[in-house]
Amino acid sequence: MWLALRNSMIIAISATLVSTIIGSLAAYAIHRYKTRLQKVHYSLVYTPLVMPDILMGISLLLFFVALNIKLSLFTVFVAHTTFCVSYVTMVMLSKLQNFDFSLIEAAQDLGADSWTVTKKILLPLLAPGMMAAALLAFTLSIDDFVITYFVAGQGASTLPIYIYSMIKFGSTPLVNALSTLILAVTFVVVLITQLLTNEET
Repeated sequence: MWLALRNSMIIAISATLVSTIIGSLAAYAIHRYKTRLQKVHYSLVYTPLVMPDILMGISLLLFFVALNIKLSLFTVFVAHTTFCVSYVTMVMLSKLQNFDFSLIEAAQDLGADSWTVTKKILLPLLAPGMMAAALLAFTLSIDDFVITYFVAGQGASTLPIYIYSMIKFGSTPLVNALSTLILAVTFVVVLITQLLTNEET
């Protein structure tokens, strides 16, 4: 159980960090640059949101098998990052729609370079949105079962998979406690995400 919990936390934290960075950059590029390439980019980002989890899990499994990549924590990390990026991008796109880009133009007119604009203006103003997106990605990653079931190899079991394997032998107080704990953590994270979203709007 502790190994499964450790694996879940490792995957959730690492996938959250990477997907938040990639998703935020993708959202900025899609929103800022209106080109045909960005329309294709948006379609690729949007696809995992409408694709059934079981289909995505099978597709990723076939992808790893085709590349002869051994199923492990790394494949779980790649899978979680893949679908978390889409959610982060959509959250950040909604935030960028209300972002006042005239502040960036004013800073540039006053002589600020790109790094200063990013550090002093862009990141502080987008930080609540990025935090909300990161918490959403963390929630989706830590309780994902379907996709993880297909891409997790030996020794890469996460907590949802561990709970599922225990349910096969009947319900026990431990399963009930773990399920309640996951539900409570998910509820708290979603509540914090909602509060951050409300503050941003």
